[in-house]
Amino acid sequence: MTTSETNPGGGDGRSASAAWELLLPAAAAPARARGRSLQAALREAVRSGRLVPGTRLPSSRDLAADLGVSRGLITEAYEQLTAEGYLRSGRGAGTWVGDAVRAAPAGARDLAPGAPGTRVGFVAGTPDLALFPRAAWASAQRAALAGLPHEALGYPDPRGLPRLRTALAGLLARRRGVVADPERIVVVSGVAQASALLGFVLHARGTLTVGVEDPGSPQHDGLYRATGVSVVPVPLDAEGLAVAPLRASGVRAVVTTPSHQFPTGIAYSARRRAELLEWARSVDGLILEDDYDGDFRYDRAPVGALQGLDPERVVYTGSVSKSLAPGLRLGWMVVPEWLAEEAIERKRTMDLGHPTLDQETFARFLERGDYDRQLRRCQRAYRERRDALAAALERHFPGTEVSGIAAGLHVIAALPGRYGPEDRFLARAAESGIAVRALTSYGYAREERDTVALVLGYAHLTPARIETGVRLLARATTTHPT
Repeated sequence: MTTSETNPGGGDGRSASAAWELLLPAAAAPARARGRSLQAALREAVRSGRLVPGTRLPSSRDLAADLGVSRGLITEAYEQLTAEGYLRSGRGAGTWVGDAVRAAPAGARDLAPGAPGTRVGFVAGTPDLALFPRAAWASAQRAALAGLPHEALGYPDPRGLPRLRTALAGLLARRRGVVADPERIVVVSGVAQASALLGFVLHARGTLTVGVEDPGSPQHDGLYRATGVSVVPVPLDAEGLAVAPLRASGVRAVVTTPSHQFPTGIAYSARRRAELLEWARSVDGLILEDDYDGDFRYDRAPVGALQGLDPERVVYTGSVSKSLAPGLRLGWMVVPEWLAEEAIERKRTMDLGHPTLDQETFARFLERGDYDRQLRRCQRAYRERRDALAAALERHFPGTEVSGIAAGLHVIAALPGRYGPEDRFLARAAESGIAVRALTSYGYAREERDTVALVLGYAHLTPARIETGVRLLARATTTHPT
């Protein structure tokens, strides 16, 4: 094939000649797949820029001869790609690469959260993914695939499979004291989706503001704002969300983490729980309970969910993100009866229901007792790691005060004043590749501090890794000149 044959009057003959090399493997494909292979290879040559716009293509006869295929296959490929807009042709003018195509960017980026270059990360919120029960989950998944009837693979009930909702109702009543009617449980892809769903429901009802704990989870701000609902920070005191500021804020819905507040680590007192429920009744309001790690308490039985005290004033949400893996995207919400229909309809419009196979797998996982075994396994591991972190802090940062109830996946570590100011401490840690976050970074009223209070996650680190990380952090923050 010559350049003049390929590109008389325009285009880049060299790019065309090079592109034909991409068609040779397609021409060698099995006879039944050869036509589709040629079309795909030619399409990719245009899309990738190997065949640039304005390049004139060889005649179907010449290209068929070069590739050793029938002319009909080339003619069909030209016609198909012309119909799709990749090529253009005119009677007696030949076939050309069209100018509508723009080369797609090569490769795919990974936008999953991460901290490149981190030697040890103490950022809170991540479980130990190595504890994921692969064998038990795979067994439950095989059983689900074998046992699901064909019709179950259609669009599911937007609330979730009845089998899973029934199993969840038993689990939540038994472990968290939730009043859990399967008819009012909605299976979601984590607390994040539950929050967004509730934001849309509140917005549709005319509720345009929602209270959030300050300090609190930074995710709530973005999730509710995305639904058109503004957030109003409400401060905490030693017993939980401060009710007087809550009343003064004028909101009628508030997001809480009463069993283990994030990030301060406190549990709401019995008195504060009662006051919060009284507030909700007095303003005809709603409490959104995020029970993100309520199963993990190391010094006593976990405090039951707030929802159990008044199911018509509290929406209860939870997930497997801390107990199994966040990548499963499995969670649940229990809604008041008066809100159920709206929440279910919103779930339907969001995604037409959660994946059936995942739901059936999790239902069997629950029924067989595998989830309870997983919780006990994590409980033992995370309690050991919390103890290891407290001991390492005492060795390398003498005088550090560890606060928060013995629960969950993180602690608050208030370092002695000699390690401050906070901004300098954090800068030195970052320079050394130690990922830590200060308590102030979770608050809306941020301020500079002379002392250092850290939110340290430990569940994803082995005791040996915890010891190494704290030692490196101490070395990085105590050997610099002041």
